[in-house]
Order: sequence, then C-alpha cells, then structure tokens
Amino acid sequence: MPEKIFSTLLEKHLFILFSFLFVISVHSQDLEPRVYANVPEKLNVVAIGYAFIDGNVLTEPSLPISDFKLQSHNLAFTYVRTFGLANKLARVQVALPYSFMDGSANISGSLTTGSRTGFGDTKVRFGINLLGSPALDKTEFRNYEQKTILGVSLVTSIPTGKYYGDKRVNIGTNRWAFKPEIGVSKRFSQVYAELYGGIWFYTDNNDFLGKKLEQKHTYSLQGHASYYFKNSMWLGFNTNWFFGGKTITDGVSDDSEIDNWRIGATFSTPIAKGQSLRFQYHVGAYTNNGLNYYALTAAYQYSFFK
Repeated sequence: MPEKIFSTLLEKHLFILFSFLFVISVHSQDLEPRVYANVPEKLNVVAIGYAFIDGNVLTEPSLPISDFKLQSHNLAFTYVRTFGLANKLARVQVALPYSFMDGSANISGSLTTGSRTGFGDTKVRFGINLLGSPALDKTEFRNYEQKTILGVSLVTSIPTGKYYGDKRVNIGTNRWAFKPEIGVSKRFSQVYAELYGGIWFYTDNNDFLGKKLEQKHTYSLQGHASYYFKNSMWLGFNTNWFFGGKTITDGVSDDSEIDNWRIGATFSTPIAKGQSLRFQYHVGAYTNNGLNYYALTAAYQYSFFK
C-alpha cells in the first residue's frame, strides 16, 4: 500500500479512536467513550478543552445549604502516550483542569455568593488492554481490525486543586482518590459498543471546616454506543450511573448517599492532518441528592508519533 494512502487511513483511525480525551468530571461522573480503544503504540496525543457547567453540583445535602446554583468555566490540558507492555497495548493519560467558578446559595437562611479560581485535582489514568488489542506499531496496525477488547485501568486523582479548609465549596478536594476499572469494547461494523465498571475509593480530608471528612466508596458504570461515518466523523450516545459516596464528618454519618444517572451525546470531526474537534453535552436524567446540572464541552486535539 502506498505510504500516502496508508497515512490517510491511519489518520482516520486516530480521529475515530482518540476523540475521548477531554472530560470534565464532577464527583466520579465520567463520560469517556473510547477509553479502551485499539490504537498503535508510540502514539502521542495532546489536547486542550473547555467545559461550561451550570446547576447544582452539591453532593452533601446534610449541610445547611439550599438553592445552590453554580456556573463554572473550565479548561483542561491532557496528554496521552501509548506503549507496549508484555505485548499488550498500554497507555498513560494525564489531565490537569483549571476552573473559574461563580455561585450562589442559601446558607442557614442567608443568601451567599462567591467565586473560586484555580487549578483542579490532577487525574492520571494507567490502562492496559488485556485481550483483543496487541501492541502494534503503525505499520502492523493497518492490517489489524478490532473486534472485542477487554481492558483494565487505574485512575488516580491527585489533590493539586485549590482548597480552603474554612470553605464549604472548593475546586480541589484535599484528598487522594483511586478508581480501579474494567472495560469491554465491541465493534459491530460501523458501531462501537462499550461498557465500563469501576469503584472510587477516597482517602480522608482532615481539613474540612476544622473536622475530618470521610467518604465511602462510589460505584460507577458507563455505557457508550458510537456510530462512525466514512468521512471519519462519529456520533455517540453516552450514559452513566453512580451510587454510594456517603460522607462521615468527625465520625457522624449523614444522609448524603447519591444515586444518580446521566445521559449525553458526543460528536467528533477531523479538521486537518492529525487534528480533530470534539463536542459533548450531558445532563442529569435522575438525581436523588444534588448534582442536578448540565455540562457542555468542546476540545481540540493533536496526534503524532514519536
């Protein structure tokens, strides 16, 4: 196959498979299609994205806060590197967000307004595809077609975000969090179906209004169905469900367990060689405690080999 034709086909695969990069997450609510996609090794992807969030993102209903509304403008910088590990495709993803938040709430009967600006918690994902996705260089990759992939990953949330111990609402969480996850990806002609399941575990926040804040683990389940057009554009339906996360303050448990379900859609299109744009919208379909908001994101990404 001529190199020019091969290069065009490879770019098409990359637009299809690596358009998940920018994600704004609030308390475990990830909506990330193509996390376990099959791609060549030694691939680098850099991305910058913007997200607008509007609504109630409070997850601690035991606090004396009502009518909580927040508007948040967020930027995120993401880098992904793929490589071979024991002849399996592995990848590392690092995402660093920066947020501009403005909100209002009724606290103990008084209307209060405020704003926060700063870096959020850094997220690092290490993953490996155990079945259906061998580590292939870009030459070998052109002859390989994805069928069923089984992968695992570990997401680590690092407390780099701006945090005030005397404030109830913060950008950072002042604690570590870890999510082991397992995912399955299946190709049906031009449709990709995906299902991921994971559990978030949290360390304690020992500086929460002068108290110790603990949080029980949160279960997370994601589903995605994406249709790919011949011109490399794709359109996907996204949904997730998360349950648990009860908080305990200085040993006192409260009624803060969450049971939430979100739905959304993703659209991705190439714009130039090695470059693409992606847009996503998601909203709460059901919520029992807080987290009643919508989010709109847009991202630019650039892919290259080195």
